[in-house]
Amino acid sequence: MVAGLELRTGKELKRIASELRRMNDPELKKRFSKELREAAKPMVPAVRKAIREIPSKRRYTASGLRGRMSKAVKLEVRTSGKDAGVRIRVDGRKMPDKEKSLQSYMEGVKPRWRHPVFGHDVWVQQPAKPYFFKTVDRLGQQTRQSVNRAIDQVAKDIT
Repeated sequence: MVAGLELRTGKELKRIASELRRMNDPELKKRFSKELREAAKPMVPAVRKAIREIPSKRRYTASGLRGRMSKAVKLEVRTSGKDAGVRIRVDGRKMPDKEKSLQSYMEGVKPRWRHPVFGHDVWVQQPAKPYFFKTVDRLGQQTRQSVNRAIDQVAKDIT
């Protein structure tokens, strides 16, 4: 599950990344990555909190499903290549085997979440409990502004 933060244009970020490569200034590259990371950083604890607050009959534990999902939340900043951008994701690769796509089912991105009832030969369909996009959307405008400020600052430094 990935949420991309829409910048003024993705082309602008790619242009800056290309210019940074051309300039070969490691300090400026490092500062740009750091500023982008700082701009999006508040989203990580917000998404983790939303996951912990997903309604459940069981209390929250770090070793439970919500705990494992919370640990899988990560922030990615790439300032090069065609995937240049800032992303918040619940990384299925950090989930145990057979749970790698549960975050998508929980959000409702995948249409149907069925699973066996523990200790019984009965399957049930579990309803989605959206947590991700509503959290990211709520913080999106503020984060977008912070990311764009970082882009503006680096663009000034380049020119």
